[in-house]
Amino acid sequence: MATQRPPRRSIDDFATWQPVLRLLRAAKAGKAAKAGADPVPVSGRIGHGGWSLALPRPVPPRGRAALTEDIQDEIDAVERVQAALAEAGVDDVSFSAAIDPAGAAVLRLISRSPAVEPGIGTAHPGALILVEDALPEPWRRLPDPAHEAGPASSADPESLERTLRERLPDAIGATEEEIAAAEARLGVRLPEELKALYRVTRARWEDWGDDYEAADGVFAAVRCELSSVDELYIADVSTRHCRWEFAAMKAVETPPDAEVQGLVGSPGWIVFAENGGGDQLAVDLTPGPRGHTGQIILIGHEENVGAELLADSLTDWILDRERRGRRHRSEEPPLVAHVNHASIKSVREAAHPGLEVLSIGVWDGAPFSLAPVTGLPRLRALSAYAGTLADPLEIAELTGLEFLQLGPQDWRVLLDAGAVPRSLSAACITAYGGQDPLPVVAIANEILALWDRPRIIQTVLEGNLGPLA
Repeated sequence: MATQRPPRRSIDDFATWQPVLRLLRAAKAGKAAKAGADPVPVSGRIGHGGWSLALPRPVPPRGRAALTEDIQDEIDAVERVQAALAEAGVDDVSFSAAIDPAGAAVLRLISRSPAVEPGIGTAHPGALILVEDALPEPWRRLPDPAHEAGPASSADPESLERTLRERLPDAIGATEEEIAAAEARLGVRLPEELKALYRVTRARWEDWGDDYEAADGVFAAVRCELSSVDELYIADVSTRHCRWEFAAMKAVETPPDAEVQGLVGSPGWIVFAENGGGDQLAVDLTPGPRGHTGQIILIGHEENVGAELLADSLTDWILDRERRGRRHRSEEPPLVAHVNHASIKSVREAAHPGLEVLSIGVWDGAPFSLAPVTGLPRLRALSAYAGTLADPLEIAELTGLEFLQLGPQDWRVLLDAGAVPRSLSAACITAYGGQDPLPVVAIANEILALWDRPRIIQTVLEGNLGPLA
């Protein structure tokens, strides 16, 4: 019996891509294609949640806002591809194509590898995860023990509960069983102040029904948008997702006089509310050297590391005795050094034994040697803008690197010399402007192969768009 071939997916059908390719060719080629110019290169990325295509947007008439109708051709072309992605169960796809003057096109679909993060708004690959499930160092950091820390003198569960019952006489409180169930789910004992709060109100929307004024009354009484006792959660590192190329360039630091540890997350941060602006309020059971167990901290949604002290205790917070944490200025040199024309002016100036991250940015002078940072015991991440390194092979002497970000040319030097550091857990290829993604993908696959990680797969489709109208 003959083996049946699986049905061809519409995402692999050239016809699915024709409208997108025609729009890109028209935008980029113009009259050049008619004159018999070289093939027109185009590229982009389309996913369920959006797309990145180098298409001009028409300027609306004066006095009118831009409308979807102004780019209806673009929307129709993209939705055709998005429907095919949904049918194939694919989140997104990058592509690159070369279209000759007669309309013959070679289209390459670039499928995402499970070992590669998606690029940001481009067809280029994002970070390459060379060690499965690897996390950047700041995301591996656990809190320092706080053995000597205790509750603030202002912490008063009885006064807190009494105040809240006066403010919320009709609220439905959580039972001891419900509080115990929350502790069992979280795997941590709730502090007495937090228990006192939930004994007054369990903050379930079902208790308020459609009475939004009742909910607002509870929020006003506790000065935040309180979560229900069933929605309490631990703000550990898993709640602060960050792309590898950004996360690796962060550093965790807690000065000796800090009230809050400068962590990404902690098993002792119990989130119980939001502030209405997307930031989380948490009870902190792992305070800094000068902090108090049970202090109230704000975990900002625009930050990836650290939290801000709001009050020494939940009692202080409810009674509006808010206290902002001090800005701590370390006398030590920075753990993350930025060398560029607007910051530190040399690698030698950036070098010190505690340096963890070195970022070399835009520079119009002579390229830098990495000799001053060779042998530094804590250096774990390096990012270098194209053309800023005098000798990329000096990277081989940085034996503690777990993350490396370079341009394609510098990666080429390392690969040809067999000098890619094997200490890496992740890597990133920085491509600039409208650089063709295919050479970048080729370099990415060479790097992935060194760790025997899944490669980026290309599917080649051919077709004809006809002459440019």
